[in-house]
Amino acid sequence: MVIINNNETPGSLESGVSFNLNNMKIINFAESNSVINQYVAELRDVNIQNDRNTFRHNLQRIGQMMAYEVSKTLSYSKKEIQTPLAMAKANTPDDDIVLATVFRAGLPFHQGFLDVFDHAGNAFVSAYRYYMDEKHEEVGIKVEYLAAPDLTDKTLIIADPMLATGGSLELAYQALCTKGIPKQLHLCCVIAAQAGIDNLMKLFKPLDNVTLWCAAIDPVLNEHKYIVPGLGDAGDLAYGDKI
Repeated sequence: MVIINNNETPGSLESGVSFNLNNMKIINFAESNSVINQYVAELRDVNIQNDRNTFRHNLQRIGQMMAYEVSKTLSYSKKEIQTPLAMAKANTPDDDIVLATVFRAGLPFHQGFLDVFDHAGNAFVSAYRYYMDEKHEEVGIKVEYLAAPDLTDKTLIIADPMLATGGSLELAYQALCTKGIPKQLHLCCVIAAQAGIDNLMKLFKPLDNVTLWCAAIDPVLNEHKYIVPGLGDAGDLAYGDKI
């Protein structure tokens, strides 16, 4: 069991981050036209959110499309394949990929990546946020479970749909690194708050092997550290309310 706590608040806001700064590359799919924008719109729409199956399916579809884009950045080499008639050649990936996610909202998003990288290893982290004050303005995060293969020199893809303060993703990464240090890191989310991006930029500033992939970037967090406009609690919308 891995138990890690984070009681830090998000860093200061910066605007207009959609390119390479401080060595962390940031890709925002909302800056171009694709059907991903439609799926994000449906995830946000209060008139569609009550259909949990559609919500999960849209998370999965975004994961599939984002995985395809990530696949273009991998290392490839030409290989020979024996068909029933002759030898064929194909450029296929050489990366040893591990897909990681954070329970529970990350599960359908993770499945989308697994649909594409179907031979990848898998890692799972449980993380939950809790409020440290009566006004529900100070947020703590606890990581208490980790299951992962050896990550040494792997290409690690962490699929976590909501990047708010960045605290849970940071702690998930720290927990995963107890299983080895990956050679390449892809941080994938559906909606990111600018504050969370700023914190990750500080965290990964010394590194040049990190890419953040976002389907959309929202400007602010409210006083309860939820993304605005955001979409609400992704875990509740995918799997039902919790107590």
